[in-house]
This record gives sequence, structure tokens and C-alpha cells, in this order.
Amino acid sequence: MIATAIRGAARLPAAALFVSLGLGAASAQEIDLDVPYVPTPARVVDKMLELATVKEGDVVIDLGSGDGRIAIAAAKRGARAYGVDINPVRVKEAVENAQKEGVAERATFREQNLFDTNITQAQVITMYLLPSVNRDLRPRLLDLTPGTRVVSHAFDMGDWLPDERAVVDGKNVYFWKVPAKVDGRWAVEHGGDTVNLILTQTYQRLSGTADMGGKNSPVEGSLDGDLVTLSFGEGEARRELRGRVNGSTLEPIAGSSAGSWTARRG
Repeated sequence: MIATAIRGAARLPAAALFVSLGLGAASAQEIDLDVPYVPTPARVVDKMLELATVKEGDVVIDLGSGDGRIAIAAAKRGARAYGVDINPVRVKEAVENAQKEGVAERATFREQNLFDTNITQAQVITMYLLPSVNRDLRPRLLDLTPGTRVVSHAFDMGDWLPDERAVVDGKNVYFWKVPAKVDGRWAVEHGGDTVNLILTQTYQRLSGTADMGGKNSPVEGSLDGDLVTLSFGEGEARRELRGRVNGSTLEPIAGSSAGSWTARRG
């Protein structure tokens, strides 16, 4: 659904949030709404859940859940789905739809400002909001557990480029994995050498410099959730490292072609 949420009572009245488009006159009459409510087409819902690889046991939170169709579709895949919407009419409709579809035990809906919603337990966040709301949510999303999957219908996250993008019937679907935070200094022990890295992070993209015995070389890298890939050095001294972020250390992935190595912050 396309929806929005108030950030504070001084900016928007609590009721002034959604407009029903062709879904019955009663909804528009009961609440004074001024931001559009638009349902996500079924094929787009399917693509959103496909990109986010929603599976049994996942916790899915749909922000601005409207009539509940995204959360309900996630529940049908075996997920535990939660939907939040500021519009009580839409919440009531979502609850009824979940009951009709036989997933009321796995799809729960709440009338709530999405900016007040605790999203820290989610493995997947789904949304069809407005560009400004996406941007305002971005800091909270980036603080989620690395690897949390985020999928958005229609609107992106500005300069946080998506990991994947699909087009369904002319409509954009964007997918991101929340990247671990690795910017800063790291000391890598590899092949008897100590390499001092300074990493600069722009979301899932990494750059920086590597000090290899007094010689500096550029670092290139990327993040896939908590998986990090780094390359630096030239010729025989070139290193290709792939590991997992674990707090203040990087741990090599078993079977890595780089062999044994360790990395620690600082």
C-alpha cells in the first residue's frame, strides 16, 4: 500500500494521513484523509516477497500495511507477519482479510504510527510509502541487524543504491540488505604480514587504503549483509579476502582461497 505517517503532532494531525482511492465512500467519510492510499498489485506483492526471499519462520513487518495484502501474502509463505497502519479503517479491513484468508494466527495488524513501531526484530521489512518517508526511515533501517532484508514498491532510498531492482508491469521494486558497519581502521594478519586498512563505507560499497609495509594501495570492497569482500595490493602482493563481520573482528569464510587470516578493528 502507499501510505505515510506523522513524525509529530505539530506537523500533521493524526487523522490527516490516507485517502482511499476507489475503495468505498465510507472510508473517506469516516476520516479526514489527505495522502493517497493505493493498493499494491498482486504481481508486485509476489515480486517483493520473492526478492526478499520470504520463507517460513521469517518475521516480516509491513510498514503502512493498508488492507493487509503484503503481510497476508507473507503469512501464506509461513512467515510471522505484522502490519502497521495509522488508519483504523484499513487496520480493521486487514484483520478481516487475514481471517478470510485463514492466516489470522500468523498475520497481525496494529493501528500505529510507523515511526513509533519497533522494527528491530524483523528479518524482512516491506513498504510502499512515499519518497520522503523512505528517506526519513533510512537511518532506522541502517541500524537494523546486518542482513535484514528491505523491499520497497515504487520508491528507492536516495543514494542508498538497491542491491537488486525489478520491474513488474511497469512498476519498480527495490531490494536492499542492511550492511554491517565496517568503516574505520582494521589490522589484517595474513601470510605473516600485517596490513593496516582504512575503510570508508558508503552503505554496501567500500573503498579506502591499505598500508602494506609502508606501501599504500587502494582498497575495493563490498558488503552483502555481514559478508565482506576486500581486495588490495598489486601483483604477487594482491590480496582477495572474503569474511564475515563479527563485532570488532572479521572472520574468514571456510574454504576461502585466501587461506588463513584475521582482522581486528583498531
